[in-house]
Amino acid sequence: MRAVSVSAVALLLLFLVAGAAASFQDLAVAADGPVPDGVCDTKCKIRCSEKVAGRCYGLCMMCCGRCAGCVPSGPRASKDECPCYRDMTSPKSRRPKCP
Repeated sequence: MRAVSVSAVALLLLFLVAGAAASFQDLAVAADGPVPDGVCDTKCKIRCSEKVAGRCYGLCMMCCGRCAGCVPSGPRASKDECPCYRDMTSPKSRRPKCP
């Protein structure tokens, strides 16, 4: 068995800590209420990145604000990641509101 270098172990731990911190930040944002500036902006830019034109970004920003910063993780990610985002509907047509 080869000896693993100390720097490789340190690098692995750094990635694990960074990933845990990012997950914790998302949970903290969802639990605290008001969403910090930039959280929805970044998430909605990713969510709407494959849209050419339209209302995707504006609707996503509205939904993100109402759902405490929860937005599905990518342009094709399942809305099941965020039940609030998934369940928000238009009052008249009852169609999904969030992109």
